[in-house]
Amino acid sequence: MRRRILLSTLFVVAVTALVLGGPLAFTTWRLVDDFTRAELIQRLEQIDDRLDDKPPGTPLDSAAIALAVPAGGELVVDLPGVPVQRVGTVESPDILSESLPFGQGGTITLSEPISVMRTQQLQVVVIVMLLVVLSVGTGAVVATVTARRLAEPLLDVAERAARLGAGDFRRTPLRHGIPELDRVSDVLDTSAGALADLVQRERALVGDVSHQLRSRITALTLRLDELSTHPDPSARREALAALEQTEKLSEVLDELLEAARAARAAGAEPMDLRSGLTEVADEWRPALESAGRRLKLRVPEGLLARVTPARIREAVGALVDNALQHGGGTVTISAREGANMLVVEVSDTGAGIPEELVPHVFDRGVSVQSSTGLGLALARALVEADGGRLELSRARPPTFTIFLPAARADDVVGPPRPAATPR
Repeated sequence: MRRRILLSTLFVVAVTALVLGGPLAFTTWRLVDDFTRAELIQRLEQIDDRLDDKPPGTPLDSAAIALAVPAGGELVVDLPGVPVQRVGTVESPDILSESLPFGQGGTITLSEPISVMRTQQLQVVVIVMLLVVLSVGTGAVVATVTARRLAEPLLDVAERAARLGAGDFRRTPLRHGIPELDRVSDVLDTSAGALADLVQRERALVGDVSHQLRSRITALTLRLDELSTHPDPSARREALAALEQTEKLSEVLDELLEAARAARAAGAEPMDLRSGLTEVADEWRPALESAGRRLKLRVPEGLLARVTPARIREAVGALVDNALQHGGGTVTISAREGANMLVVEVSDTGAGIPEELVPHVFDRGVSVQSSTGLGLALARALVEADGGRLELSRARPPTFTIFLPAARADDVVGPPRPAATPR
């Protein structure tokens, strides 16, 4: 995009310079010619005034008239019945001449080498061309700055849109000073908030519905178990059939919930936690250092989680941002292997979370200070979207723990190759 903007701007500047530069060079060329001829006529008029004071046939005062003759030029006085009188000599075969009538049927002619005028014309044209080149160069600089100013914000907006599609719902306060692009950024922030709210409500709805259905199915199963021991054979037979259908309904519910979790984690892939969390640390370390704080990373090699990389990076980034805004001291990102899960912890050495906020720390709109209270709720939604879990494991000093599913063996090794068919 930057290249297209640059080339289009340079094309407009080049066309403008060509359209204006050519006629301007031709016009200046003609102006020098006109000015040179006008100067010769002016000199002739001065000479004519001096010669009018002398009687016809009087020899020319070469010393007085030579002052009006240009260097390398020649003055010719031609009067009827009088020998032609000359002052100066033109050695060049190409001359520029102007004449005026003089006396009774005579003329005076002033000539000079045309090379003098050509030199002046070339100098003026060169100056015009230099101005054209300067304007093109200035246009190139302006085009480069404009292309960078337009392309970088557009690329940033495109990257934010891509992160939004990957499940990163964090707001970005950065604005570019371009009203139209800032408007797009505002819309993306609004959409991110709406999507985060929608995702959180979906998680809550699925959890509530599954809990209620399982409770009802469990109660129904208990009642059917009691009916299956009824002395009436027909009642016992119907109870056993209903109990079988209830078990199938429970299996269908499990399958639907598993399908929903798989659909949310469709972009999950094996991710090396060391490399992924190093990117997060590199992104947030300058902000912490500018606040006079440190960030430590303690992640061993070989930890492979089955997650969506963008979601986990943004979730951990939201936790680091929370530690930057509300915590204190050194922020530590660590990872280890747990029982059938991988554990990522983000902690700081600040005062911690007030006791009354601990049960509500992941609720939307709950904040220690005047922030939006969306970061932790969004981080939990991102982690849960990949089948993980985010908990506050310790309030003082605060420690947030992420439990992630480990990569399966077939994710790392890959599917087996088909056997070669014999020929």
